[in-house]
Formats: sequence, C-alpha cells, structure tokens
Amino acid sequence: METEFTADTPIQAVIDDPAFGDYGRLLFPADDGYWSGRTLGDLRLAFYSHIDPDETVDIVNTLKARAQSGETVFYDIYTAEEKAADPDKEDTGLFFFRGELDARFAVCNAGGAFAYVGAMHDSFPHALELSRHGYNAFALIYRPGAQTACEDLARAITFIFDHAGELGVDTSCYSLWGGSAGARMAAWLGSYGTAAFGGDDLPRPGAVIMQYTGLNEYSPEDPPTFVCVGDADGIAPWRVMKARLDAMSACGIDTEFHCYPGLGHGFGLGTDTAAEGWLDLAIRFWERQMDAGSGT
Repeated sequence: METEFTADTPIQAVIDDPAFGDYGRLLFPADDGYWSGRTLGDLRLAFYSHIDPDETVDIVNTLKARAQSGETVFYDIYTAEEKAADPDKEDTGLFFFRGELDARFAVCNAGGAFAYVGAMHDSFPHALELSRHGYNAFALIYRPGAQTACEDLARAITFIFDHAGELGVDTSCYSLWGGSAGARMAAWLGSYGTAAFGGDDLPRPGAVIMQYTGLNEYSPEDPPTFVCVGDADGIAPWRVMKARLDAMSACGIDTEFHCYPGLGHGFGLGTDTAAEGWLDLAIRFWERQMDAGSGT
C-alpha cells in the first residue's frame, strides 16, 4: 500500500503525484503569490484564518484514494478548443466529492478576493463534509475576477445538469455554497440565474449558503439563504450581512443568520472555534428547502 500523505509531505509532491494526472496543480492556488508553505502542514493562504492541517491532509488523501480506485475526481468544464482560445480557462474545473448515487448536489466556491481561489481551506473541506453526509459536492476552480468567476460557475452548473446521468446526481433543489468572494458568486447566481452569466437557462438553486461577505444587493426572487460570519470580521461586517437577510426576510424569503463571537474572516469549517458545527446547521437549512420543494 502506498504511503499516505502526511502533514510533513511537501506540497510539490502532492502536485506531482501520478494519481492526480495533470490536475494536481489545481489543488493549490494557480497564482503562487497568494499562498506559502513547503509542506501540507505549513500551508498558508492569504486572507484566511484557522487553516487546519488535519483537514488538508484528509482532503488530499481522500481524493488520491478515490482516484486510485477508479473514480473520476476532476472534470473539465471547458473544451480543449475553448481553452486554446482563452488560456485562462486552463486553470478551471470541478473537483468532485461523490456522495450517494442520485443524491442532490452542491457546488462550493472558495474565496480569495477574486485574486485567487483558496479551495484547500474554503471549498474542499466543505465539499468533503457534504459528501460524507451523502450529498454530491463539487468544488469549483474558477478564473479570478467577479465576472469570469460567475461565468465559470454558470458553466459548471450547466455542465452538471448536462451530465447529471453520468455523474449520478439529482439536479432538483441543488445548493450553492461560498465563502467571501465565493459567497458573492453563489448569491449573484442565485439572484440573476445561470443564463445571465452565459450558462443555460436553468432552475435557480434551492438554497444559497454564504460565509463572511459584505454583500448588500438582493432581489425579491432570491433563493432561501443561510449566512454565517464572525463578529470580529473586519472584511465582512456582520451587521451588513444581517441587514441584507432582514430585507430578504421582509420579502418572504426563508433566511437563517448565525454570528459567532470572536471570529474574524475566513474561518472555513470553524473546527475548534465558536463556529464549529455551522455546516450541520446549513445542511439542515438546505434540507428544509428540499422538504418545501424549493428549486425544483
């Protein structure tokens, strides 16, 4: 049996591992100006706190084991021709954390201030936990930039709908998850729909799950929305997030808000913090929308 990755494994060794083919590099930000560290244990990402080395190791070991067992764990969302025409699309795709066959799906979107994609802390952990709850979860690697990121998310959702049978996913009441910039992506797709960003005209998500972003725009047609944030977040003030949800609630939209004491920006799953367990609350919120028939 091959040795598993550990906290002492060099990041470059993970990138170069044959199990990951040519997509190992996308496990980490394509722009190396926003991350540092030589090993998995000392990985650091700009704008993020509470990075858990145990989660990082768990993620890469899980993906490697699944890839070695024959599962497809990465999907391109653009064709070779599209990538040739726009080389920036080379650094895009979907990592797939498979849950139960024909279960509903979620797309998780990491933040990074639209400068880079902090997936190892802000979307991979969420996708892995969702898969362990039985749901099919995708983590999107997108082109930084608000417009291009939303275009890539619309393309990713279109890809999943187009290949739902092959992927083994139920497309009803899907959910969009995101932290920081990724939460804006999820909210914008929920507000304006996939067609507004170049995707097919598809149903809006049954739920949007947002972490720590100071967005204030919304529409009366927005999907049900769950929010969590820390009360010490200097980037995404909790009052801004709560005011948006209060306005949405006044329109009759189902919302849920959680503010955690002492936490700043970018706490991810919140392991060993006041926010630990928020993901379970978010899943229950999503399941409530399933029971209500949202996003069908």
